[in-house]
Amino acid sequence: MNAGITLNVQKTAHVLKLLGDKTRLTMMKMLQSHECCVCEFTALFDMSQPAISQHLRKMKDAGIVQETRRGQWIFYSLNPDSEYAKLIEDLLNHLPDQQERFGELEAQGRRISCE
Repeated sequence: MNAGITLNVQKTAHVLKLLGDKTRLTMMKMLQSHECCVCEFTALFDMSQPAISQHLRKMKDAGIVQETRRGQWIFYSLNPDSEYAKLIEDLLNHLPDQQERFGELEAQGRRISCE
């Protein structure tokens, strides 16, 4: 953590509670190295689009993910401008890489390209 930044305890607890969900934590780890759209997450987690969108909305509302629109598609990525970016990056660096999940989807012919 940057020594010059003091985080609000209540807001930090909220962010950590969001990341306490296995699906959201895994999504964040994936976003650490690859921006994704909702349709990729629905295939990766075998979940409905509304369920994935709810997870992303909660993280976006907390300011820890951001969205970028490209045509009709919206791509999500970590928000590097979040006051929690360094804390989240430090946490994610302790988790195993999730790239093999993208490879598994591709091998099954289920990898979705939204561009």
